[in-house]
Amino acid sequence: MNEIIAYFSTIPSSHRSLILVCGITIFWLIENAFPLFNFNYKKWHHASINIFLTFTTIIVNFCLAFILLKSADWTIANNFGILQWLPQMSLWLYALVGLFLLDLIGAYLVHLVEHKTKFLWRFHLIHHTDTWIDTTSANRHHPGESVIRFVFTSLGVLIVGSPMWMIFLYQTLSVVATQFNHANISLPKKLDTILSYFIVSPDMHKVHHHHVLPYTDSNYGNIFSVWDRLFGTFMTLPKEEIVYGIDTHRNPKEHNQLKNLLKIPFQKPRSTENN
Repeated sequence: MNEIIAYFSTIPSSHRSLILVCGITIFWLIENAFPLFNFNYKKWHHASINIFLTFTTIIVNFCLAFILLKSADWTIANNFGILQWLPQMSLWLYALVGLFLLDLIGAYLVHLVEHKTKFLWRFHLIHHTDTWIDTTSANRHHPGESVIRFVFTSLGVLIVGSPMWMIFLYQTLSVVATQFNHANISLPKKLDTILSYFIVSPDMHKVHHHHVLPYTDSNYGNIFSVWDRLFGTFMTLPKEEIVYGIDTHRNPKEHNQLKNLLKIPFQKPRSTENN
């Protein structure tokens, strides 16, 4: 554990970028070999849109990273946050508790709030317009949503009292997890079901991308599946019945053109959109 802490305490930006690129590449190759759905689409055009939005997410996080650093340093210096108030424990347990709590606030909670708040939904909607979910869809976030998620991550750091190495570890696991559960891969049903008791599996997350309620408002988790099961937002749907996208933006001119995707949060809301 000490080696892991040492590595993530000083992990270079190049290593973090390499993990992101390698993750997309590996899952891209796997989904081409063992696809869940055989999409009829221009894969490179679709990927270019999603990779552009991934790049904007990286820029937002890079520009605001100093806030995370200052927040983490402040919690440790002032003995503030849940981790600082818990009794002494092994490093492994300390890391696991921290990761669970960061996942709760930085992934599950913000995702839930985005679906339940009209203004925030306008930005998150871009993620749901994708009608061809694959590993490149993982970070298909409007720049405005990237800022929203960063705010919740920073809030999580303050509440949890996370050291910086834990934040880097969490972000790395989060990137790989979201690439995995968005990937257009077909796992054996029994294996996917077993995984879904511990982490967010591909079949579990695909339900969240079904185009109509109540399925759109379910399975909010990113790394750990416990939060959906604990808070009653876990749902299942046979993968054969899943239709990707969102019912208010089915036109390819709306969901498959970058210019329009960036404008969606500022367009007049559709009356049937999520709240």
